[in-house]
Amino acid sequence: MNKNTIFNNKILLITGGTGSFGNAMVRKLLNSNIEEIRILSRDEQKQDQMRKFYRNNKLKFYIGDVRDIKSFEDAVKGSNYVFHAAALKQVPSCEFFPLEAIKTNVIGTENILDTSIKFDVEKVICLSTDKAVYPINVMGMTKSLMEKITVAKSRLTKNTIMCATRYGNVIASRGSVIPLFVDQIKKNLPITITNPKMTRFIMSLDDAIELVLFAFLNGKSGDIYVKKSPSASIEMIVNVLKNIMNKPNLKETIIGTRHGEKHYEVLMSKEEIQKSKELDDYFKIPTDNRTLDYDLYFEKGQVVKEQLNEYNSNNAHNLNFLELKDYLLKNKDLNKLLKNDLEN
Repeated sequence: MNKNTIFNNKILLITGGTGSFGNAMVRKLLNSNIEEIRILSRDEQKQDQMRKFYRNNKLKFYIGDVRDIKSFEDAVKGSNYVFHAAALKQVPSCEFFPLEAIKTNVIGTENILDTSIKFDVEKVICLSTDKAVYPINVMGMTKSLMEKITVAKSRLTKNTIMCATRYGNVIASRGSVIPLFVDQIKKNLPITITNPKMTRFIMSLDDAIELVLFAFLNGKSGDIYVKKSPSASIEMIVNVLKNIMNKPNLKETIIGTRHGEKHYEVLMSKEEIQKSKELDDYFKIPTDNRTLDYDLYFEKGQVVKEQLNEYNSNNAHNLNFLELKDYLLKNKDLNKLLKNDLEN
């Protein structure tokens, strides 16, 4: 399949489509021969902003909530493909309101998948997160269940292909700490750091889009795809941003680890590494196709590779100062935040 033609005369639905991912995907596909891009969300203000910004008849907007299956049936009906990005993503918010995270991230995903099956959607790609691996917080736990539901549902239908993608924080997106640092530096405020030694994967919105499209083009039902990404410490990110914005002496304040926050990000567990397939720029975690006939496994198990380490932001390639600076300066989304500073 060719990603330049696969959307020709097709209808794509993006849940949570007013967010960073949805806007990036709209920019990617709007000038193609796609017939229609449907944006589903419950935020009428953001929908109105998108409508006025793009002013394109290919964009159609639907007010609805993935928690309420009746509210979005019309959006799914007639769609060829669904990219499921709607989620509660803020770790602290999910910690304080866990049931709300369950309703959106778990039940909402099942609603989307069931409705996609009902209306014969060809492909559904669900967007997950590194926090789903060895989850220690509610957001990660609900995203892990989202993945499990996607894999389980994929076994029940042959007509709708269901895959998932998994990645860490995206530069300049909602949930990334970088916009906060940039804002604090602009205002000459002390930079608030949870733990300078924490490491995070570094990924652009374009990388996220390419990952989803790769899974869309290549995935078989139940597969999970992971993008190979470099990483950097929080301390390194702060130092590079201070250098770029020409404020090297700005003070920093250590505020301590937040609710449910990890020291480093994990994109694949040791157990997943055992069965993963390494591709040029991605890892593929194939679906577990074992049946419920557990008796089979009392006498015969599965042969696995020798023990391997998990894939995390500590053992991935950690960018040095110059590498990270070059990476950030080339990122167009970050440059929108930095524009005034870079012009001075």
